[in-house]
Amino acid sequence: MEKRNFVTIADLSKDKILYLIRLAQEFENHPDREILKGRIVATLFFEPSTRTRLSFETAANRLGARVIGFTDAKVTSATKGETLKDTLMMVSNYADVIVMRHYIEGAAQYASEVAPVPIVNAGDGAHQHPSQCLLDLYSIHKTQGTLENLNIYMVGDLKYGRTVHSLLMAMQHFNPTFHFVAPAELAMPDEYKLYCKQRGIKYVEHTDFNEDVIADADILYMTRVQKERFTDLMEYEKVKDVYTLTNSMLCKAKDNMRILHPLPRVNEIAYDVDANPHAYYIQQAKNGLYAREAILCDVLGYTLDDVINDKTIFEK
Repeated sequence: MEKRNFVTIADLSKDKILYLIRLAQEFENHPDREILKGRIVATLFFEPSTRTRLSFETAANRLGARVIGFTDAKVTSATKGETLKDTLMMVSNYADVIVMRHYIEGAAQYASEVAPVPIVNAGDGAHQHPSQCLLDLYSIHKTQGTLENLNIYMVGDLKYGRTVHSLLMAMQHFNPTFHFVAPAELAMPDEYKLYCKQRGIKYVEHTDFNEDVIADADILYMTRVQKERFTDLMEYEKVKDVYTLTNSMLCKAKDNMRILHPLPRVNEIAYDVDANPHAYYIQQAKNGLYAREAILCDVLGYTLDDVINDKTIFEK
């Protein structure tokens, strides 16, 4: 069987995205199975993570697989000078699939070219975060009943935010209208605006952030300003508190509007928003389990029919 990777969302067709959403739906109905019994999932995290690592490891465990890996490159032979290629080749001896987060943009693509086992990109620098994107798509579909013709407002760090870059590319198939809300220092990079223009994707740019600006949103996608991506901390201090969503700003929101955030939150969403019915970011994080179960099964060659017909379901 040809090796499958999950490296970039840009490579997925509309049908493939909808198929993976359907697969995630099946796992939400029955998350506990043994369909991956006997499989080994390696999680290699060269960069810090909470939700992504834990949800991938939980997904593997709930599907009956076992997990090996590390959460800090300092405890590996990389500190002795071992190359990424050698690390990948060694781990491929022990695992059926590698889930990798790396601080270098393009590291996942490189890994997919050198490793003999499937690679799942759990984030590569400021480039892409395709598994987060799939859970975002699943969350949008679940709350809106569709992915088509939605007004999606992206707020905050659009320069370094790999989650918004991935979501922008995935939504190309569904006729969105994007609203980019950011200060000039954190604006959506030109390459992604060019991507929109080349594909006829509508977008509007804003620097103001208030109840009137966001009144027409179907999805309000908040992001934190990513301190770890800044080389100049003075620049970070200048923009870190630029936008904060408060409860009072939701007074004109549409009934169907939902607030998403890839988390962790710093101070861009006030805590009083958590109890608002528009808030969906905690449920969104939970959806990551089902999306990542779908990804692991897909790269290991298990189909939707295999999952539907699976007899190893455990009911709680």
